[in-house]
Amino acid sequence: MSYPSFFPVTPFMAKVLGTYWLFSFLYYHLRISSKKGSTSIEYGINYNVSLVMFAGPFGLMLFETVFRAFVYGYKKLTKTEEPMEGAHAFYNVGSFSLQGIAAYYLFQALIPYAKGEFVSYWLLMIGIIVVTAVLSDLFLIIVFTCLGDIKTLKDVYSFVKSRSLLDLAKTALSNGLLILFLYENNWTAVFGLFLLNYLVSQSYLIKAQSVKDRDERDKYEQMAYTDFLTGVQNRAYLDAKLKEWKESDEPFGIIVTDIDKFKSINDSYNHHVGDRVIQHFAMTLKQHLRSGDVLIRSGGEEFLIFLRQRSHEQCLAIAEEIRAEAERTPVKAEYGDRTAEVRYTASFGLYYSPNRDAVSLEKSCVMADQLLLQAKQEGRNRVVASEGV
Repeated sequence: MSYPSFFPVTPFMAKVLGTYWLFSFLYYHLRISSKKGSTSIEYGINYNVSLVMFAGPFGLMLFETVFRAFVYGYKKLTKTEEPMEGAHAFYNVGSFSLQGIAAYYLFQALIPYAKGEFVSYWLLMIGIIVVTAVLSDLFLIIVFTCLGDIKTLKDVYSFVKSRSLLDLAKTALSNGLLILFLYENNWTAVFGLFLLNYLVSQSYLIKAQSVKDRDERDKYEQMAYTDFLTGVQNRAYLDAKLKEWKESDEPFGIIVTDIDKFKSINDSYNHHVGDRVIQHFAMTLKQHLRSGDVLIRSGGEEFLIFLRQRSHEQCLAIAEEIRAEAERTPVKAEYGDRTAEVRYTASFGLYYSPNRDAVSLEKSCVMADQLLLQAKQEGRNRVVASEGV
């Protein structure tokens, strides 16, 4: 193989530049952007290694200058530019040009040793892509260090580790094929490869956006159904799940529980200490539940527990275990200039329904609440239970 000089001004080079500009403009909206400190990084397939082999180093610089001017104008037009967009464009022209020039001279020096062999050629392409990736990371690390976004070797390692080996392989394959197709003047294959990569990238972007939308939806749903103080489910979650639970015919136990004389804790200390007691109680409750059980903070210091796939005796034993642990485990909380050790107790109302058809879910909750009231009236710090028919 023989390749063009530093700046081969030919109709072929003009056609190459025009093709690469066309698809780079089309590809731009498919790039994925991520934030590193105060700077955004854009990820996409880089075709500069194949371009520089036919446009030469100066042709690559011309390509980057025009392309970055397009990006700058596009961001200005869409009002998505960064505060230092001009400086970013200048950096990108220099960085990508230097990477391409390094690839150009490395390829020129080593291609004679490949001798047209399949394995040697692709090993060379992989090596060149790795070199350009190392240069890219090195330039960015220097910039981020100067900006203060990278401060330690751990930050450097974390940044380098984020690079995908599959992306490197994809870049090596795409550029390697483009070099072969352009060398053979096979424009059908060149356009076919660009279009294939475009369709794959478009499909990936749609899929990635779908996953992102789903994750955000799940995140907001989780926020809507989670009590911010304790991290357990809230009343809205109960309302949303009632219909689903009604359709199940499995036996269940419902426990309604709250902290005894909680107001006196707030009055004796403050609301911060009261919050710590609620958090401690919620954690104690969670530790005695298993997968499939549901814990809900129904309001203030009151909690609702759904126990599934258990007998009445098992539900009663769980309630007693929780009551005993709450009584014997004090809460440590910051109070003024000291650490307060607060002891508390809790009362429990347990209603067990072996037959879902006999009593509705809503009525079961009401009955458990009445049993809690009975526990309070009988002296607190106790479990009052009842089993349905």
